[in-house]
Amino acid sequence: MGKIRVTKEFRFETAHTLLNYDGPCRNIHGHSYKLFVTIIGEPVDDISNSKYGMVIDFSDLKSMVNREVVDRFDHTVVVSSKVEGEKLRAIDKMFGNVLVVDYQPTCENMVEDIAGRVIPHLPEGVTLHSVKLYETTTSYAEWFAGDNI
Repeated sequence: MGKIRVTKEFRFETAHTLLNYDGPCRNIHGHSYKLFVTIIGEPVDDISNSKYGMVIDFSDLKSMVNREVVDRFDHTVVVSSKVEGEKLRAIDKMFGNVLVVDYQPTCENMVEDIAGRVIPHLPEGVTLHSVKLYETTTSYAEWFAGDNI
């Protein structure tokens, strides 16, 4: 049997601010993100295995991505660790649910972060093929494993 790609869609609400950006996105604002996680592998070929015929159980993929990504980003304000300490403390005090990251929280950097959060938790024989993150209905960033070898 050959390799099969399996994709699961997720949605979450996140706010962010872009440090030193020269447009309105320098202000804290939110997006309704849509995330597609695609894994690749061979379906289980053991009839005695409860996952027979599956590359991954969709419920297992859903649980893992929710735990490692959605639960961490949903209803948070994502802020770069490079934001001045006083401003960062003010954001934390005002919003409470703040995720401080070591990068500028653009869609491009977030999609790479998400890939890094998913990869270590995939079962043996399954690899991450791609991650697509929609920031708006018409704008998205993609991460492909083949581009990152």
